[in-house]
Amino acid sequence: MTASIPRATYRLQLHKDFDFAAAQAVLPYLQALGVSHVYCSPITRARPGSMHGYDVADPREINPELGGREGFERFALAARALGLQLLLDIVPNHMGVIGSDNPWWSDVLTHGQASAYAGFFDIDWRPMDAAMAGKVLLPVLGAPYGEVLDQGQLQLAWEAKEEGEAGRFVLRYFEHGFPTDPASWGAVLRLAADQAEDADTAEGLTALAERADAMPPREDRGAAGARERAAAAGRVRQGLQELLAQRRAAGPAVAAALERLNQEPGHDVLHALLEAQPWRLGFWRVAADEINYRRFFDINELAALRVEAEDVFEATHALALDLTAAGIVDGLRIDHPDGLRDPAQYFARLQDGHARRMAQLRPDESAPADALPLYVVAEKITAAHADLPADWRLHGTTGYRFGALLNSLFSDRSQAARMERVWRGFTGAEGSLEDMVFDAKLAVAYGALGAELNLLATQLKRVAGANRRTRDYGFTTLRTAVAEAAAGMPVYRTYVVDAAGEEDRRFIDWAIAQARRRTAIADASVFDFLRACLLGEPTEGSGADALLPVRRFAWRFQQFCAPLAAKGVEDCVFYRYLQLVSLNEVGGDPTAQGLTLAAFHGASSDRAARWPHTMLATSTHDNKRSEDVRNRIAVLSERPALWRLGLMRWHQLTRSLRRELPSGTAPSRDDELLLYQVLLGVLPDGEIDAETLAALRARMGQYMAKAAREAKLRTSWVRPDADYEQALQAFIDGLLGRLAPNPALSDLRALAKQLAWFGALNSLSMVVLKFTSPGVPDIYQGNEMQDLSLVDPDNRRPVDYAQRQGTLAAHEALLLAAEPDRLAGLARMSATPADGRLKLWATWRLLALRRDDPALLREGSYIALRGTGRAREHVVAYARRTPTGLLVVLAARLFARLLKSFDAAPVGEACWGDASVDLTPAFKDWNGSAGDVTALELMGHVQRRLPRGPLRLADALQALPVAVYWVDARKPAVTA
Repeated sequence: MTASIPRATYRLQLHKDFDFAAAQAVLPYLQALGVSHVYCSPITRARPGSMHGYDVADPREINPELGGREGFERFALAARALGLQLLLDIVPNHMGVIGSDNPWWSDVLTHGQASAYAGFFDIDWRPMDAAMAGKVLLPVLGAPYGEVLDQGQLQLAWEAKEEGEAGRFVLRYFEHGFPTDPASWGAVLRLAADQAEDADTAEGLTALAERADAMPPREDRGAAGARERAAAAGRVRQGLQELLAQRRAAGPAVAAALERLNQEPGHDVLHALLEAQPWRLGFWRVAADEINYRRFFDINELAALRVEAEDVFEATHALALDLTAAGIVDGLRIDHPDGLRDPAQYFARLQDGHARRMAQLRPDESAPADALPLYVVAEKITAAHADLPADWRLHGTTGYRFGALLNSLFSDRSQAARMERVWRGFTGAEGSLEDMVFDAKLAVAYGALGAELNLLATQLKRVAGANRRTRDYGFTTLRTAVAEAAAGMPVYRTYVVDAAGEEDRRFIDWAIAQARRRTAIADASVFDFLRACLLGEPTEGSGADALLPVRRFAWRFQQFCAPLAAKGVEDCVFYRYLQLVSLNEVGGDPTAQGLTLAAFHGASSDRAARWPHTMLATSTHDNKRSEDVRNRIAVLSERPALWRLGLMRWHQLTRSLRRELPSGTAPSRDDELLLYQVLLGVLPDGEIDAETLAALRARMGQYMAKAAREAKLRTSWVRPDADYEQALQAFIDGLLGRLAPNPALSDLRALAKQLAWFGALNSLSMVVLKFTSPGVPDIYQGNEMQDLSLVDPDNRRPVDYAQRQGTLAAHEALLLAAEPDRLAGLARMSATPADGRLKLWATWRLLALRRDDPALLREGSYIALRGTGRAREHVVAYARRTPTGLLVVLAARLFARLLKSFDAAPVGEACWGDASVDLTPAFKDWNGSAGDVTALELMGHVQRRLPRGPLRLADALQALPVAVYWVDARKPAVTA
C-alpha cells in the first residue's frame, strides 16, 4: 500500500468565474510546464457565490457553480489524458451555515437536539445561560433583537418548495431565511383558521395545528427518536402542502394570518413563536459573547464539525474517499487539522478509509501505523521549536515552514538591529514580539473568542466544583487563568488525547509559566489546578468519574488555542510588528531576519530524512503578500539607511495628505510605514499609465483598509472607525492620485525599480532552491512568472494564462536553438529579470529535471556544500544524490549587499572573485572514476566540466547567479 507521490503540484483556485471548464482549458499548459498534479481548491458544494470553497454547504455533492459532477468528470478525464493527476483540498473542520444552503444545519435549526444531525456540529446545548438550553444562538442581527422586532424587520413567510417537497414557514431577515419547527406552527395555523372563508378549510387548518402541537419534543432520543420526529414534522408539512393545493381558501387564509402576525403592534405573537424555536437570533456585535457553537476562528458563518464521531467522518468524507479509491483523485490536502479534537485519529481514519475502499483492508481492520496508501498533506503551522507530530499518518504539511525559511534566508541578518531601529524610530512602537503576541492573544480571547472562553471556564468550573479541594476557585479567576495560559501557549496547540506526551508537557509547562509571570490573579495556585487539567489528569481528591470531564476540557482548550494563535498572531501582530513585513507570513517569525546557511542546510537535511514528501510552498492562497512582493521587500533589509532616508522623505512629501482627527493623525505612523513597504513591493518597475495607477490605487485602498482593521489599533472589524478609514483612503488617493507632478510617488518608483531588479534575482534563486530541495514543490496559480499579489481577495485575481503560454512556447523554441543563440536569449532575459520570463524558464527547466530523474529529487540524500572566499555567505550550495544521479545546486542571495549597485551583473569574476564551493563531499563514495565529470548545466542547457574538488563561482556563475549541474549516472559517464 503505497501512495503516488507528486513530482510537483500546481494550485488552482476554483470558483464560479473560474470553473472546471476554465481549469480544463489550462491543462495542456500545465502539462507542458511539467507539473505532475493539479491541486484544486475545495470542489464540494459551497455557499452560493463562494470565491474560495471553504464554506462547504454539502460535502456529498460537487459544487454545481463549478460545473457539478459532470463538469468535474470531464475535467478529471482531460487531466488523465494528459498524464496529470489530481490533488483535492478538503475541509473536515467546519461547514458554511447561517443561510439556508446547508441541509444538515437547516435540520438542526428545525429540530434542535432531536435532529439527526445535532451531533454533527460542536454545539453546547447546556450553556451558562439557562434560557438558552436546547437552543443555538445565531448572531446575525444588525441591531438589538427588540429593536429589529419592533421595526418589523423579522417577517414570517411561507416558503413553497420544488415539486415533490413540502413547503415550510421560515423567518425572513433581509437575505437570511431561518427554518421554523413545525411543532411551533399551531399559533399560525389557528390564526389562519380564523381567517378562512369556509368551515372545511378552517377545520383542516385547526386539525393541522393540533397535529403540530402533538409532535414529539425536541429531546435527544437517539437515531430512532430523530426519525420519529422528522416523520411527524414531514406529516405536518405535507398536510399543509396538500391543504393549500386542495382548498382554494387555504392560501388566502394563511397569507392573511401571516400579514396579521407580521403587522401586529408589539409583535407579541411573532415573538412567542420565535421563542419556541430551537434557535435565538442576536445582535452580532454583542451576541458573540454567548455563541454556543464552535466556529472556525471567529467566523459566525462557519460552524465546526465533530469529525471525531465516526458517522460524521464518514458522511463528510465519503465523496472524497470514493474519488481516491476510484483513481480519479490521487491525494488530499487537509485544511486546518488543528481544529479537530484528535488529528492523529483523523489521519488514521483517512488512510484506512481509502484502503478499505481499495479492498486493501477488511471493514474491521486497521492498517499499520506507518502505512500511507494515500498521499496526504495537512495545512499545519509548526513553530521553529516544534515539529509535526510523528504519529500523524500523512506525508507532511502544505509547506508554510519552507516558505518562512526562504523569507528569512533572503533577508540580511547583519542589518536586523538597524531595521528594527528604523521601524521603532519612525512609528514609536514599543514592546517585544513576545509581549505583543501575548497581549493580542489575550485581547482575542476576551473579545472575538469570548464565547469559547466562557464555555471553557464553565467546563473548568464544573470540574473544580466536583472536588472540595478546588471548588473555591471562582468563575472569573478560572476564566482569567484559562485566557492567560492560552495566550502564553508557544505553539498553535498541544495534542493531549488520553495522556500528555513529552512535548505536550513541555509546551503546557511553558504556557503555565508565562501565565504565572504575567498574571494579576491573587491566588496563583489556580495554575497548578489548570496545569493538571490541561494534561488530562484529575487533581488529588477527584472522584472516579472526574477523568472524562477533565479530558473534555483539555480537548476543547486545545481547539481554542489554534484559532487564538491565528487571530492573535497572523491576523493582528503581523500587522503591528513592521520591522520587515516580508517575514510576516503564516508560519513565519517577524524577528527572524536573516537565516544562516547552516540553519538552512540543517532544516533541509532534517526534511530529507524525516519528511521527504512534504510540500514546499512559496506562495499560497493564505499569503499576505506573494513571493515576488516579499522578495522585493526583503531587499530593504540590505539597505536600512536607504529605507530610513526614504521614509523621512516620503513622510515630508506627503504632509499635506495627512489629517488630524480626534483620535490622532491619520494615517498613523504604523499604517504609513506599512503602506510604503507594500508599495515598494507592488509598484510596477516599468512605465505606468493612468489606468494601471487607478487599479493600483483601488487595490492598495482595499489592502490597507483590511490591514488597519486587522491591526486593531485605530480601527477594527468589530468597531470600524469610519473617519479614520476615510482619511486613510484619502491619503492613498492623494499619494497615488496622479503620475506627475507627484514627487512622493516618483521617489517611491525610483527605489521600487531597484528593489524590483534585486527582488527578481531573489525570486530566481528561490525557484532554484524550491525545485531542488527535499520535498514536493507547489506553484500557486500564476506564480511561475512574476506575480505582485497581496492578501485575498487580491491573490484570486484572474491569471493571464495566454501570456504564460506564449512565453513558454518561446522558451520551448529557445531550448532547441543552437547553444550561442540559447545563451544570448538567456542573457536578454537576465537583463530584465522582473518581467518574469527568467523565472518561468528556471521553473520549466527544473520541472523537466523532476520528470527525467524523479528518484533523484524524491529520494536523493541532501549534502551541504561549503563555500570559501569573500562572497561565500552569498551563495547557497548543496548536492542531491542517489546511486544513479547527482545534482549540484548553486543559488546566490543578498544581491544588494553583494553588488552595491543595482545595475551591476551578479555574475563572473567581478562579482565572485576568489569565492569557490568545495564539491568533495558531493562526490565522496560516489562513482569511483577519477577526474572531472561532464554534467548538464540545466539553466543554460549546456555541458560543463564539474570538478571533484573546489568549483570557482566565477566560472560556475558566468551567465546567471544560479546554476544546477546534473550528472545522470544511468548514462555512460563522460570524464576528462
